[in-house]
Amino acid sequence: MTSSSQSNSDDTRDDAFDDAFDDAFDQYFDQTFERFTIALQQQPSRQRRKRAYIERNREEGHRRLWNDYFSETPTYQEDTFRRRFRMNKPLFMSIVDRFSNEVQYFREKRDGLGRISLSPLQKCTAAIRVLAYGSAGDMVDEYLRLGEATTRLCVENFVEGIINMFGDEYLRRPTPADLERLLAVGEYRGFPGMIGSIDCMHWEWKNCPTAWKGQYSRGSDKPTIVLEAVASYDLWIWHAFFGPPGTCNDINVLDQSPVFDDIIQGYAPQVTFSVNGRQYHMAYYLTDGIYPKWATFIQSIRLPQVPKAILFAKKQEGVRKDVERAFGVLQARFAIVKNPALFWDKDKIGKIMRACIILHNMIVENERSTYTQYNVEEFIEGEDNGSSHVDGNFDRDHRNGVAHRMVAEARIRDQTTHQQLKHDLVEHIWRKFGHEYDNN
Repeated sequence: MTSSSQSNSDDTRDDAFDDAFDDAFDQYFDQTFERFTIALQQQPSRQRRKRAYIERNREEGHRRLWNDYFSETPTYQEDTFRRRFRMNKPLFMSIVDRFSNEVQYFREKRDGLGRISLSPLQKCTAAIRVLAYGSAGDMVDEYLRLGEATTRLCVENFVEGIINMFGDEYLRRPTPADLERLLAVGEYRGFPGMIGSIDCMHWEWKNCPTAWKGQYSRGSDKPTIVLEAVASYDLWIWHAFFGPPGTCNDINVLDQSPVFDDIIQGYAPQVTFSVNGRQYHMAYYLTDGIYPKWATFIQSIRLPQVPKAILFAKKQEGVRKDVERAFGVLQARFAIVKNPALFWDKDKIGKIMRACIILHNMIVENERSTYTQYNVEEFIEGEDNGSSHVDGNFDRDHRNGVAHRMVAEARIRDQTTHQQLKHDLVEHIWRKFGHEYDNN
């Protein structure tokens, strides 16, 4: 047999094998597919669940809201509006006006059928009601006519808009004019050089991820997130640092906080004041006993015995309550930061807290003259504010070096200055208010 005939014989056998394999595979595939089809047909059929559509008549919801609060003859008067919206009507309308002009989500649009969308009033009112009452999203459905998912979107877009449009103005560092006013009021109250009180508040996180609960819970307590804040006499919150886990105490939070970054980086104006005939060059906060004995913190006196110490402790603890009052008013105005947080996303929780603080400061500015016990006009820039002075004209570039930062940190943590300042404040308050102790 020649090699050519042998090669043809091998090719014939290979072709026969391939044909047999293809036939067997096709037969196996057909049988398997038939069994799978029969089994699938024997299973009970499942109908696809359709999305339920609810005709809410959103136009009627807008008309009802307009007639109740915003028409020329509203059903509910100004005091009711103030209580339910947490702010006066002109302030709320200014927010709605800016949102409707500058935020795409709050603009009125038309759908494919030509129906107009939810109005900016409905969306802003829904967001304010959720923030003010701390309720679930579907609680506003019956009155404002918008669903739970839409309400959540309103809240998320509302807080982002508040932060972006008003954050730079209403959560700013004190300007030289602000410092002049704060120092003057502090000196009037017996604490020259004092610009506010600092403390921490915990916000319970109900839906904290299970893997994080150990980090955010103290012992067997529920998980919380910490807010560090500085507040002044008029309840304005000047500094807000939110996010540390609830296992941190005030000192741990202070180690992470940017509260003194302006001083360290050389952005803070130079403050000068005198107490008991001695001059100081750094403002301070009133604190409780857990804070360290730094030049920028003044605590009360634990278990005071002599009259001077008793009077100082009474005055310090009374003035330090400014930050506690600010926390109380913030939680009363916006119950969402008092009730357990229901969001899963920590970033969204942080934005809600920041937006509530900004709104709180907006309300403080709008209503400050109606409740403060001090005449703000007496503490404007350019008037004689006693021993305190603020130098707003300083060389920022000269203070940006590493050497300046090290010196600034050392001045902040100087315990000798702290002890001397506290001693001078005790003497100053005794001379200023000692007659009150004698009368008692």
